[in-house]
Amino acid sequence: MKGIKKNLTEEEYLYLDFSHQTEGCIFPLHTSVALFLLSYCDCKIFKVCLVLSGESTDVSLLKNVLSQDVEVQVISRQELPPIVQNCRLPAVVERPDNFCRAGLAVVLRHMIQKAYEADPSKNEILELLGFKKTCLKACAEVSQWTRLCELTIPLAIENFLKDSSGQRPPIPAEILQLEKKLGEPVRVHNDDKLRRQKLKQQKAARAGPSLGKETTNGKVHGQETPEELDPSAKSLELKVAFSKLSVQEEPATPNREPAHIRKAKASDLPPLERVFAEGLYFTLTDIVLLPCIHHFLLIICKELTEKLVEFPLLVAWYRRIQEVPRVKTAAFQCGIHFFHLPELLTTSNEQHPSFNEGPGVEEQNDPSFIGGPRPTMTKLMEKGIEVMFSPHPCPTWTLDWDSLPAAVSPKEGKMSSDRALRKQQQLNNLVYVVTNQAKPGDKIVDFCSGGGHVGIVLAHVLPLCQVILIENKELSLIRAKKRSDELGLSNIWFIQANMEYFTGMFNIGVALHACGVATDMVIEHCIKTRASFVSCPCCYGFIQNTSKFNFPKSEQFKKTLSYKEHMILCRFADQTAVQLPPQRRLIGKQCMCLVDLDRARAAEERGYSVQVISMEPESCSPKNNMIVGVPI
Repeated sequence: MKGIKKNLTEEEYLYLDFSHQTEGCIFPLHTSVALFLLSYCDCKIFKVCLVLSGESTDVSLLKNVLSQDVEVQVISRQELPPIVQNCRLPAVVERPDNFCRAGLAVVLRHMIQKAYEADPSKNEILELLGFKKTCLKACAEVSQWTRLCELTIPLAIENFLKDSSGQRPPIPAEILQLEKKLGEPVRVHNDDKLRRQKLKQQKAARAGPSLGKETTNGKVHGQETPEELDPSAKSLELKVAFSKLSVQEEPATPNREPAHIRKAKASDLPPLERVFAEGLYFTLTDIVLLPCIHHFLLIICKELTEKLVEFPLLVAWYRRIQEVPRVKTAAFQCGIHFFHLPELLTTSNEQHPSFNEGPGVEEQNDPSFIGGPRPTMTKLMEKGIEVMFSPHPCPTWTLDWDSLPAAVSPKEGKMSSDRALRKQQQLNNLVYVVTNQAKPGDKIVDFCSGGGHVGIVLAHVLPLCQVILIENKELSLIRAKKRSDELGLSNIWFIQANMEYFTGMFNIGVALHACGVATDMVIEHCIKTRASFVSCPCCYGFIQNTSKFNFPKSEQFKKTLSYKEHMILCRFADQTAVQLPPQRRLIGKQCMCLVDLDRARAAEERGYSVQVISMEPESCSPKNNMIVGVPI
């Protein structure tokens, strides 16, 4: 650490929480992960600010755990830019302080992209994002894997470390899940080819030891790579994984596979064993897990040595991760000192809890269930629940689009004139409802904002309100900011984050075509803040139980429908496309209404007055419902 700076002059600032340090590691673990990635990428383009969690936080030992190449400023939470004060850390901000990226996965992915842009020769840095650059891209609200790695494992390890002082804490369930996950076979884009190579390797090994010499002698570059890998590292999977990390990848073998290998059935091919957390290749997920697993194993070896045998795959992963070029150096610079693990003499037969990527367990056998939407709708009608829309407050109202600046109109986006007209019609509905609720000084949040069609219009027509766009897709938000800059809007913020990382107070939440359970997340966020909401749902077919929501949501619907019956409504609610037969579209519209009535009833049970309204004209979108809620 070169020193404490008082003035910030760089373009991008990285804000990290700092609560304490233990065993040379900065906590919370999200901060250790971010600092480790900075060191691994040798990235110096961010100005790092450690944000004290309390006045009593001791910063005197920071120099011992921070790289000498990193300039760090220590600040209080009150010194954060206003936009960052509305987010959970870590966060990255571009000046002038109106574009923020928040949340561990979003921030880490941005750091990787900026490090690669600064030095495009570092292709291995970009490879951390995995195949199609999707590593940890799925938001934690809907992906159990992202949630496990980004949120629950770091938190579980922090709690485990707290509980370990003076007692024997239980092993976190999240660690048991990870151990089980590491034992699952992997699938990659060239899966079939690699599995046939593995079959060939296995047959050659059975034919005679001499044929085993086909394994590579290539070595991973870097000082920390052993000159000779242990025998277990000579598997096909390890060859493939480490050849990608080598200075010079092995040339592809031009020879065709033998006929008996080419003709082998896919079901007869051996599975590929997991090398790193995501599969065969070292990715951002391994970066995230390293500080967490390091501290977990440290406590296990110190206080619960007999438990180590239960985690042979974690131990193997921990050893393997140290063979990756630059990992040991980067870890040392961040105060993470790898330690020797004892050899495991036996393996545990203990059964770990199952871990499925799917978010919820459906009811398997419901004897009362009858397929199709009509029996389900009849069942609801018998309980007094019918398709019913509230009247539209002003069906003919429209913005004067011709008088508005060009950048306000959705026609500025890359869409056909017909689609732009429909988008304008959708905006007329939402803007009318919001403008009739908004007061000067209100904060209005456009959730799942995409390219900013809703938020930019609201910021323009409500100059005395603060409008915040929240979107997890970077390119969409960048396009929105460009349009905002053209208009010279000063009452608008842009936050690239998943909803969980936005913690600010606001008065009105709006979402146009929030996909699947994203609509439920928006409504939940508004209810927790006691804010009004105006939401237009979409993608009903993607609705499913998650870690946060179970369907049906309302007590009234729960007493009438099973989960499976509710899912039937959701699937048919997606059948409203204009090319479908009119009768089928009508059933789809009715199913949409019933799904949204369940959402409305659930909000009413929590102190809201809620209406389900059909947008005008209905042709503006196949998904033309609005759920409007106001706290009572």
